[in-house]
Amino acid sequence: MSLSVPIPSPDETFIATMTDGVVFACRRFGIGKGPCLVITHGNGFAIDGYRMFWEPLLDRFEVVLFDMRNHGRNPPTGADGHHYQQFARDIGSVQRAVKARLRADQAIVGAFHSMSARAAQKHAIESGWSWDAMVLFDPPSMPPRTHRLYEIMRTFEFKLLDWSSNRPDRFASQEEVIQGFRESRASSRWLPQATEDMGRAVVRPSAEGGWELTCRRELEAAVYLGALTLDLWPAARAMGGPTKLIGGDPTYKGNPPTAAANQAFAEEQGYPYEFIPTAGHMLQIERPEECRRSMLSFLAEHGIG
Repeated sequence: MSLSVPIPSPDETFIATMTDGVVFACRRFGIGKGPCLVITHGNGFAIDGYRMFWEPLLDRFEVVLFDMRNHGRNPPTGADGHHYQQFARDIGSVQRAVKARLRADQAIVGAFHSMSARAAQKHAIESGWSWDAMVLFDPPSMPPRTHRLYEIMRTFEFKLLDWSSNRPDRFASQEEVIQGFRESRASSRWLPQATEDMGRAVVRPSAEGGWELTCRRELEAAVYLGALTLDLWPAARAMGGPTKLIGGDPTYKGNPPTAAANQAFAEEQGYPYEFIPTAGHMLQIERPEECRRSMLSFLAEHGIG
């Protein structure tokens, strides 16, 4: 049975131009309603697939959604710039484009998952703090080589590299993609509506007929490989502003090691941290209400919301 529900229409769509000339389409909801939440996604996914997390936030916040380059609604731009150095610059470019549209007294918060969380950290460390607060959902942090979790995370990244390099990338229909998510153990805890949303969000019509991944599998694989050399394990004080980590459950049997690595990262480097019980790496579409509650309590502590 189809659970298809239309994605809400934005109040405004605007173009943000990246440092290399690539353009992103940014969708803006609830203009001026409250603090502005800028939200994006993880590697190989698309922000429309996270609708179960962000849609209820439209009631009390201004929300700006965007897809990372070569993902979701953005046009393909190829391998040039498809790496963490440029992803970090892209986060900064989007933040500046959004900030220019806000009231002077309007807070701006970044909410990032996985790949984009890593990129946002990298931008803050290298280019300076530019948010009122950031919330990072299960950044799959790669520990230093001497860390007890290094080899576990390294093995996991190579496993993802192999999987993404060989995943199907052409489909007869969106329903085929959705059914693949329904049958996969990795996505078995996603909410049913999220499964449908994500299945529709990660493909586009192909010029050859049928449907194709919006993020080519080779580009997705390159990001997993690039994570191995990021050397990104910064102390919370180095971020420059309030940053909370919200992770998957490190005690839940069968969860990927990202949950344990995220917990270790938070505890060792001094971040406010909370894990969502029973949730995995895709916690925002497995336990969206709990993720929102954790994020909003942190923002309230800092007078936002």
